[in-house]
Amino acid sequence: MWRSLTSFLGQQPCPCCGRASPQTICRDCERRLRSWEVRQRQRYWRGSLPLFPWGYYQQDLKRAIATMKYNNHPELGTLFGQWLALSWLEAKIAQRLPLQIVPIPLHRDKLQSRGFNQAALIAEGFCRALELPLAPVGLIRQRATQSMFQLSLTERQANLENAFRLGQGLQRRRWLLLCDDIYTTGTTARTAAAVLRGAGYKVLGIITVAVALPDQLVDSTVKATNIKASVHSTTAP
Repeated sequence: MWRSLTSFLGQQPCPCCGRASPQTICRDCERRLRSWEVRQRQRYWRGSLPLFPWGYYQQDLKRAIATMKYNNHPELGTLFGQWLALSWLEAKIAQRLPLQIVPIPLHRDKLQSRGFNQAALIAEGFCRALELPLAPVGLIRQRATQSMFQLSLTERQANLENAFRLGQGLQRRRWLLLCDDIYTTGTTARTAAAVLRGAGYKVLGIITVAVALPDQLVDSTVKATNIKASVHSTTAP
């Protein structure tokens, strides 16, 4: 009844707190989420696969991502994509490069169970805001993989072996920019990029809503020693 009443009044319950809001999330929740925004993204935009994260995978943002994925709130994915787009525009990265966005795919079984791919929703919001082309099935996850939560770095690499293959709709004249919800060790991103690069495509980097590890651990040459503590209780790729 509360949802029906707020909808009638031109408002919807905020997916993060349940209070009535005329926008996707209420102002209080937006303020709390923005308190976790990364301020110095240039620290992450480096190496063979640069990372552009919107925020830190902590507290409010961590809970909001879990709400999106596990409580059926796909509208948060679109919102996060729009926030990422604004930050990307402000950062003035690769302004003259022709880009195409490629979301990290889910396996068909998980996609059917969840009902949506959060990375694809984030990518759609990003592309719509910046008027960029999207390759929604540019990559295919051809093999179901384990949850990464309790896996070591070596186990993550083995888990993703031969997990991805090329899909459709990729444009060779454009630089490809991967998109996902969370970046932890970067294993998923590097595996996906290797498939694309192996086929002759140019991969610029990856954009994500959140980064789970300190900036010095984005460099793959630095040993990630505390992955489990970083992801804590919510699964991240």
